[in-house]
Amino acid sequence: MDGEMYAADRERMVKEQLEKRGIRDPRVLEAMRQVPRHRFVPPENRHLAYADGPLPIGEGQTISQPYIVALMSQLLQIDAREKVLEIGTGSGYQAAVLAHLAEIVHTIERYASLAQKAEAKLRELGIDNVHVHVGDGTKGWPEEAPYDGIIATAGSPEVPRPLLEQLSDEGRLVLPVGRKRGQVLERWVRQGERYEREQLVPVAFVPLIGEHGWEDEVWPW
Repeated sequence: MDGEMYAADRERMVKEQLEKRGIRDPRVLEAMRQVPRHRFVPPENRHLAYADGPLPIGEGQTISQPYIVALMSQLLQIDAREKVLEIGTGSGYQAAVLAHLAEIVHTIERYASLAQKAEAKLRELGIDNVHVHVGDGTKGWPEEAPYDGIIATAGSPEVPRPLLEQLSDEGRLVLPVGRKRGQVLERWVRQGERYEREQLVPVAFVPLIGEHGWEDEVWPW
């Protein structure tokens, strides 16, 4: 009964929160149907797992709104043979969605406690193509570069140069850029040594902390 209830919640989420807002990629929609978001939410908030909004997961971090997860995944335009880097593992939910879309996913988390929980949850769900790392995500993960897609789930004051450099030719980078009171979701596409930028929609993410992001937890005005 529990599984059936959540399956119905996921289908409603896909129909009402995603399709009605323009998410059209069938692979992204199917991934959102398949990944059990409630498994990545703390027990006290599990009844809100499929609500239209972010939720706290500890360490001052959040699991993103389902629509934003789907939108960023769609913007990456990943196929099943490609390799993805995620900056900001958090709960592991976005990585789980990406695992349904890509061949290999590498994900970096600043907080070891969150990384450990996310890795354990992914393994519990039988997701074995995600590799979780602890480190400064603003530096990317050069050991496995280049990447066909890079996604950052935290807001940066500007695009970290290492992330652009770790893109493959024709690779896509999707991330929020801006200040405390809001950012703009951007997509960058590498064309040889050039990069094409699109500014898409206003968003609000936690800060991307690191050498090429914000220096500390306090957002400057």
